[in-house]
Amino acid sequence: MSKIPFFTKQITSPFTIPSGIVTTATTIIQRIFDTMPEVGVMTTKSVGLAPRAGYREPVISQYAPGCFVNAVGLTNPGAEQLAAQLATLRVPEDRFLLTSIFGGSVEEFVEVAKIMAPVSDGLELNLSCPHAKGYGMAMGQDPELVREITAAVKAAVNIPVIPKLTPNTPNIAEIARAAVAGGADGLCAINTVGPGYTSAHGHPVLSNGVGGMSGKGVLPIGLKCVREVAEAVDCPIIGCGGVSSADDVRAYQDAGASVVGIGSSLVGLTTEEMGQYFKTLEADLAHGSNNAESQIRYDVDMQFRPVTLVSNERVCDDICILTFDRKINLKAGEFVFLWIPGLGEKPFSALTDDPFSLAVIDVGVFTHDLMSLQPGTEAYVRGPHGIAVDPPEGAKIITVSGGTGLAAVYQVARDFPNTEIFTGARTAERLYFIEECKKIAPVHIATDDGSEGHHGFVTELLRDYLQGLGEEERSKLMFYNCGPAPMVHAAIAVEREFCGDARIHSAIDYLTKCGVGLCGACAAPDGRRLCVDGPFMDASATTKCV
Repeated sequence: MSKIPFFTKQITSPFTIPSGIVTTATTIIQRIFDTMPEVGVMTTKSVGLAPRAGYREPVISQYAPGCFVNAVGLTNPGAEQLAAQLATLRVPEDRFLLTSIFGGSVEEFVEVAKIMAPVSDGLELNLSCPHAKGYGMAMGQDPELVREITAAVKAAVNIPVIPKLTPNTPNIAEIARAAVAGGADGLCAINTVGPGYTSAHGHPVLSNGVGGMSGKGVLPIGLKCVREVAEAVDCPIIGCGGVSSADDVRAYQDAGASVVGIGSSLVGLTTEEMGQYFKTLEADLAHGSNNAESQIRYDVDMQFRPVTLVSNERVCDDICILTFDRKINLKAGEFVFLWIPGLGEKPFSALTDDPFSLAVIDVGVFTHDLMSLQPGTEAYVRGPHGIAVDPPEGAKIITVSGGTGLAAVYQVARDFPNTEIFTGARTAERLYFIEECKKIAPVHIATDDGSEGHHGFVTELLRDYLQGLGEEERSKLMFYNCGPAPMVHAAIAVEREFCGDARIHSAIDYLTKCGVGLCGACAAPDGRRLCVDGPFMDASATTKCV
């Protein structure tokens, strides 16, 4: 496809990924810059002046195949930190980095704009988020305020300024005219619709209660808004909302969009699949076909299933094992989310799947509450998510774990013969499920204080064992590591002495929030996302520095 003029650049394609979806971490942005020329405009997550934690999980809910409601809460590291991160990016000359910003006042917008402009090709003004009180839509429904914010930002920077408009207004054309009157170089329409509400088993799913609606169901609204904007003003338009196919892209282009955003359609796609989807979409536009939609994961299931807590067994002061009354279907390497209305939602590797049980370590608000969870408590599970492990036939499998990582490697040992389990803990009292592990595989134990097994780190025990293997056994090695990041990195360092990265697979918790690849919170150092590309990823993914 030939280059497309877009403000100061000639870009590779007319596609972008809208703000807040997938491209929320610089490692992800860099990977897409490096491997997906089909994405011509890269839009960052919205950033404000100060860091913002956002809402507790659940932050996303599915109300129909391809249709979602989300309320992340404008999570961001703050303008200064994001500017430092974006400064490290290698932005190709034929790609456009559009930084989305928000503020609670005209002055705040200007201050953020001044910080972000030096590391951006353009600024998107978030005047449309429907679920953050005092921001976004609350400002974007007032034409005069939109004009004032746009004019103030334009006066402060010398790069293109693109206000993002809300569909939640009776007259979007009036808002568009106000933005252009303020000096907007272009416009983006639309942000999510709503807010909307979803419930499951009688409880609101989102911790915020309501959120913005996106996905296939909002396509007619997006097309209507873009058409009304294009009829009202003469400027470049980024069209977003409900795009899944080349026919949808063509519809947006017919309505007046010069660049089209694809967001919710990327749910569940691995990074490789996402790249292929954009390639197919580009080919569809070139050849008049409509094949890309067949690659969308409409089979992704985010529905919750009820479980009831049967027992809460305390291992030590900060570790417990929760056992529930149901069986769940889970393959080794996959994970689930546990949701308790009013408390929150977090991802876990199941310790066992029949009955369903979890190992919990008290490391935060949610897990602290789980420590005192009473039998009879009703909870909910969604999943499985992630990619099941698939070691080659005849492999000599070595698993290394610490903390709750034993749950993930126990599943590997259960499902695949010729596995050995290495596990470590600070003291013997922090070991759990050891007898069950011994029933399915040889177990090698290390404790920091020597109270059980090897006196020292589990990685020391691992190296001693590997040094004793013959050449033929070493040639069949396949490693699976799961646990705290320092332990995993130490294990990888030892394992690299005996094999290449392709045979070393590790799972580290990179704060997975959505489980379906949208929020980007679980970005690995190489730009892949743990929830859809993992959780077990090869060593190059978990150790690369960007």
